[in-house]
Amino acid sequence: MALTADQVPIIMAAGAAALGLAALLWALRVSDGARGAARKYRDRSAELETTLAAHRSILGAHPGVILVWQGEALEAEGDDIIPPEMYGSPVALAGLLSFTDDAISPDPAVRIIEGLADLEARDSAGHDTTLRIRLRELRETGQAFSLTIIGPSGRFLEADGRTAGARAVVWVSDATIKGLEESSARGKLEEARQVIARDPTAFLDMLGKAPFPAWRMSGMGKLQWVNPAYIEAVDGTNLDRVLDRQLMLDQATADQARKTISEGIDIDETRHITINGARRAMRILTFPLSGGAGAMALDVTAQEDAREELNRHVRAHDETLNHVADAVAIFGADRKLTFYNKAFRDMWDLDESFLLDRPGHGQLLDRLRERRKLPARANYAEWRAEELSYYLDIDGVKEDTWSLPDERTLSVTRQRHPMGGLLLLFKDITGELELQTQFNAIVKTQSSTLDNLHEAVAVFGGDGRMKLHNNAFGRLWSLSDDMLKDQPDYDDVVEECIPLFHDTEIWAAMKSHITDPSAKARQSTTGEMRRSDGSILTYLTHPLPDGNTLIAFADVTATRRVESALRERAEAFEAADRLKTEFVRNVSYQLRSPLTVIFGYAELLETQRNGDLTERQKDYVSAILSASDHLSKLIENILDLAMIEAGRMDLDLEDVDLASVIEESIEMVVSKAEDTQIAVRSDITGQLGLIRADERRIRQILFNLVSNSLRFTDSGGEIVISAQRMGDMVTFSVRDNGRGLEADKRATSFDSFVSGDQRGAGLGLALVKHFVDLHGGTVGMKPVDGGGLEVTCWLPAQAMRAVSAQRELLLSENVVPS
Repeated sequence: MALTADQVPIIMAAGAAALGLAALLWALRVSDGARGAARKYRDRSAELETTLAAHRSILGAHPGVILVWQGEALEAEGDDIIPPEMYGSPVALAGLLSFTDDAISPDPAVRIIEGLADLEARDSAGHDTTLRIRLRELRETGQAFSLTIIGPSGRFLEADGRTAGARAVVWVSDATIKGLEESSARGKLEEARQVIARDPTAFLDMLGKAPFPAWRMSGMGKLQWVNPAYIEAVDGTNLDRVLDRQLMLDQATADQARKTISEGIDIDETRHITINGARRAMRILTFPLSGGAGAMALDVTAQEDAREELNRHVRAHDETLNHVADAVAIFGADRKLTFYNKAFRDMWDLDESFLLDRPGHGQLLDRLRERRKLPARANYAEWRAEELSYYLDIDGVKEDTWSLPDERTLSVTRQRHPMGGLLLLFKDITGELELQTQFNAIVKTQSSTLDNLHEAVAVFGGDGRMKLHNNAFGRLWSLSDDMLKDQPDYDDVVEECIPLFHDTEIWAAMKSHITDPSAKARQSTTGEMRRSDGSILTYLTHPLPDGNTLIAFADVTATRRVESALRERAEAFEAADRLKTEFVRNVSYQLRSPLTVIFGYAELLETQRNGDLTERQKDYVSAILSASDHLSKLIENILDLAMIEAGRMDLDLEDVDLASVIEESIEMVVSKAEDTQIAVRSDITGQLGLIRADERRIRQILFNLVSNSLRFTDSGGEIVISAQRMGDMVTFSVRDNGRGLEADKRATSFDSFVSGDQRGAGLGLALVKHFVDLHGGTVGMKPVDGGGLEVTCWLPAQAMRAVSAQRELLLSENVVPS
């Protein structure tokens, strides 16, 4: 169809409109793409800004210095130190620069490396190495390391090296520092921002190589990113698993991060977390970031263990002080009470609540002053200021004494406390002062006592000088007061004594006991001096506990004269006793010879068959025989007594059947007992067995006891001989129901020649006592209820063969021959 002229403009206009519309649509499309791209770039920029902010905060929180080598620095060979890029807080940098005294490079990073490169170090396996060697291995082979560097003054540094892409990163921190202040940890924030702005990916890689867990959380409290150390800590296998499952170190850490997000504050807390099956103390740092929060976890187990150990020591120290008798109070550097023991509270009678409020030192003094417990001071304010000034200028230990209003006296000691502040020690010395006063009084009393002694006393020190003397010493040796004052030397004193006693050897021996400190010389000695004036002295040297030596002199002149007179008198008595003994023996012998003749002829007359004797004559002969027998026994007793008193009688010991001896003794007196119509019987308890004794003397003991009872018992009476054995002792007694003895006569009944009824010679009981004594036994007498007397002998079952005690004494004095 052909176009008309009218249609052509219309078609051209329509084409132009279509073309314009198409152009408009194209322009609109292009404009939307540009805006989309811009929006995309803005979103990416915001994301990068968020990542940059996170990296900035994490970098600023690191408590050390970070050294980074990249590019050409990694290609350097050998041990040459190439300057690295350095990031960290000024505090950490200043601390590490203290190791660089010998470094010469002006670059701080190089100075740190030079200062640490050759120090002693150990790796995680305990092998010795150096930082220089491990840096070379890190640059050349990428081998990571973790070192502990031993610095001067006991400081320890931790150095961890890792590769991050085409970079080598080393973290260096001072392990002896417990933690950095927040401001110090952020001291290089602006510099960190510049590093992250230049290369945020490199910083992320570097943080990913950090040896401690680090992570980021979104504004909703969800994990967005974690480093490998975090993955290992939560046993998450890989990043995807950790993010998918939102594995947290623990719930408290997650709550801490959410609090940081909600309140926009940095939080630094330390808590115990189980990591890789081990309970570790972790310092958790959380800080706000754009759109969320960042966090780091630093292992401070060693520091916490050290702190806990320190706390245990402090508690043990406090517990020890609580058991100390003296009062102890410790004030901190802020002058507030940080510790007090029970003795302190009791000494000042302070309320527990007041002390628990940690009052200041000045406040405590004011409280004590209000309660009138402090010493009275004319200017309390000045004294109080002086007490508080010890916090500023105390040097060493300051001590003084307080006299309290309640009459107590305290010794007060002040000294610097190792942890800062002041330590006060209060000791109640009231009792000590009283003891000192008493001691001084005792010393004065002793001095007065010494001055009133008749014996001369002097005390010399180890240096030979006189320390003490009494008045008698000066009088005895005619020494003047001027000579004895001012502690004269021993030699000077002896020089004045020589005219009275000139034996220099004895004086020299005394001096050796004074000045010689050996154990052999420090012994007590005694001796005697005969002086030129005729007097006799005894002397004593005795070492004293304090190292001094006491010398004492006693004038025994009169005593020696008395001893001589007594000795002469004793010799005269001994001679008289010997004469008496010899006289008795001779007289007894002379009496026995005619007595034997009389006794023989009387027996002859009694048996005479040539002519019967009249009854009267028989009575005469019987009387002669009885008197002769009595006189014979009396002579025997006198001889025995003389032998005993002369110490010449010994025992003839043998095994004796005591029961048989008792029965035989009864038979010996039975005829006489029948004549007097007195019953005699035995009462033996148990088995007596054999005893070791002198049978003849045992028979004499029994015979004399029974004879004594017969004399004091009337017709129709009874005599009982009892015996029993008790272990190693044997007892036998003779009991009668006769007239008995008065108490005053019983007291002397065992004396020689003392008769209870004046009818006998008084030798029977005396011989009994002597024979019992020879056997090592004892004898006693007591009245019997209803009348009568009982004499009991206690004898050992095994008498020892020995001479009598009296003879031993005489032998020891060489009075009789042995």
